[in-house]
Amino acid sequence: MSAGQFAPLMFGGLIVVLLIGFPVAFSLSALGLLCGFIAISAGWFPAAFMGNLPLNLMGIVSNELLLAIPFFTLMGAVLEKCGLAEDLLDSLGQLFGPMRGGLGYSVIIVGFILGAITGTVAGQVIAMAMISLPVMMRYGYDMRYATGVLAASGTITQLVPPSLVLVVMADQLGRSVGDMYKGAWGPSVLQVLLFAVYTLLVARLAPAKVPPLPASARTLSGRALAAKCLRGIVPSAVLIFAVLGSMGGLPGISTAICTPTEAGAMGAMGALALAAMRGRLQWALFREAAEGTMRITAMVVFILIGSRVFSLVFQGVDGGLWIEHKLLSLPGGPVGFLIAVNVFVFILAFFLDFFEIAFIILPLLAPVAHKLGIDLVWFGVMLCVNMQTSFMHPPFGFALFYLRGISDSLFKSGALPARVESRDIYLGAVPWIGLQLLLVAVVIAFPQTVTAMLDKPPALDLDKVELPQVQKDGGGRSDQQLMEDLLRPPAAAASARP
Repeated sequence: MSAGQFAPLMFGGLIVVLLIGFPVAFSLSALGLLCGFIAISAGWFPAAFMGNLPLNLMGIVSNELLLAIPFFTLMGAVLEKCGLAEDLLDSLGQLFGPMRGGLGYSVIIVGFILGAITGTVAGQVIAMAMISLPVMMRYGYDMRYATGVLAASGTITQLVPPSLVLVVMADQLGRSVGDMYKGAWGPSVLQVLLFAVYTLLVARLAPAKVPPLPASARTLSGRALAAKCLRGIVPSAVLIFAVLGSMGGLPGISTAICTPTEAGAMGAMGALALAAMRGRLQWALFREAAEGTMRITAMVVFILIGSRVFSLVFQGVDGGLWIEHKLLSLPGGPVGFLIAVNVFVFILAFFLDFFEIAFIILPLLAPVAHKLGIDLVWFGVMLCVNMQTSFMHPPFGFALFYLRGISDSLFKSGALPARVESRDIYLGAVPWIGLQLLLVAVVIAFPQTVTAMLDKPPALDLDKVELPQVQKDGGGRSDQQLMEDLLRPPAAAASARP
């Protein structure tokens, strides 16, 4: 067996290891080390090749960009626990309550706002379900619509800047975080519009599924309602624009005054300040947020270490060349490549978390996309849209698990009049997964949804280009003649001088 024949076996082992359910970070490391031992024994690369592993691992822990992950995670964890979701859902629910589907619209908008400031699907789904699910059930909302809109609106956070997924993708693709954030704004807004249009269609075609709130449930109106809405939205918007604007992550801002790490630190401090303004900044809140940040950061680092161990050995047996050859030989050129990649990622999302896909699969796909002339910022945002579905896939979607758990707790506490069946949660997720896949198709068909937000490279006007004047020495010779003298043999150069 040759190294080229071993690469497909190693890739097949990767798929098996990912599907068996053992923690990915450790199973990847074990597979990489085992395959490395086999490769050294077979003579496919020397033992000294594995000496690159410590250098790779040092590159991880010294990567300043990855330091932004704990800062953004802490910012989201603090804001998630300071009562912001409750106030936003209450005020916007009152605002849209008179409309059919009004509670659905409020959940979608709050999901978008929280996605821009929290960045955690678990906290977002749980917080919104605890507040909105009992209200929806009390006023006759269809169970499948209610669970679907709550789960889908919680997953928007993976696409809306400052998403942690986009930070990881920027690192893996070698692109700036600011460009990834700018590119994601178009699909983020389109996602919200698609969800809102679906809610409008449900309200028109099946109005009984999304009834308006009765007048008795609407306790605020006029200035009091406007003031409550603004108290929730304005501080959040200021924090979002300050963090993203400082790192050049907003359309129209081409200059960054902060690195992503510095912007994340500023966001964490802003979140603590916002929690203090709301009277919720307590030691218990900070400790819980710090513990959650520690767990997520440790998970990311260990997955990245495991993926580096595997990828080092995989590249050593020319696995990257094998993947590149297979993908470049797909029929249809770039279009065939994009279809195959999206189907592959969609299937993997049934079993893998978005971090695992970003760290393990993306480094194998990015070089091929670059060779095909595909813009890597657009490619990363497109995959990010696709990976949203990893939280929505029945029966393994984490958002569905969170919804299942919180609905049981609400039923046992008496907040829900009836138990939410797993079948309703799974079937309720299906149309929203379809909307997410529709957005993938829109992004592929219209790349401008991403690229229109990016900074345009400066245009070069050839008529205004000025070439430097050729300088001559005292003997009247040009720089080119002097260079030719230097390259001639000494005797020939002496005879050529005037």
